[in-house]
Amino acid sequence: MALSAFKITKILEILRGRYPVVKTQLEHETAFQLLVATIMSAQCTDRQVNKVSKKLFEKYPDPEALSHASLDNIKKIIYSTGFYNNKAKNIKACAKAILERHEGMVPEDISKLVNLPGVGRKTANVVLSAAFGHQAIVVDTHVLRISKRLGLTDKTDPVKVEHELMQIIPKVSWSDLSLQLIYFGREICDAKKPLCQDCPLFKICLTKAK
Repeated sequence: MALSAFKITKILEILRGRYPVVKTQLEHETAFQLLVATIMSAQCTDRQVNKVSKKLFEKYPDPEALSHASLDNIKKIIYSTGFYNNKAKNIKACAKAILERHEGMVPEDISKLVNLPGVGRKTANVVLSAAFGHQAIVVDTHVLRISKRLGLTDKTDPVKVEHELMQIIPKVSWSDLSLQLIYFGREICDAKKPLCQDCPLFKICLTKAK
């Protein structure tokens, strides 16, 4: 199922041409704020997270403040992001862990990031990429879906997809490709109703939804 190097290069060129400048839509001022916002973004839109995070960070801008915040107060603020009970517990525990294990600084290392409460590889890679400038592949639902449709992978597990993409995509393109596929998924390659008639990748796509 693997695509040729030529087709992979073509996909990268087309996406780069359509989305030449990409960045995370989650608003933040620090790596810690991006980490918390990404935890909140699970099953929630970036727009809604930004509304909530503004209120949250005005009151609790850093690990010290959030670690001492009451769970009830955190829940009240982040309620509209969904799954607020677990998210609030993870956010508070994550802030505390950063203080206790990393002297209040978000670690710039994926093995340390994924050991923080509520942080998986997706969240860790968002922080590494957007906050620290490292090349990282973020596999969200858009990246997972479109990678399979284009034939970049036949895997269904996000971690396996991440590692497979790392093998076939030039490292210099990892971070941009993740965001380009997210933008593309929102604009064109919808999960239920992809706009194949408007798709610039239609000729390359292996799926070509009917």
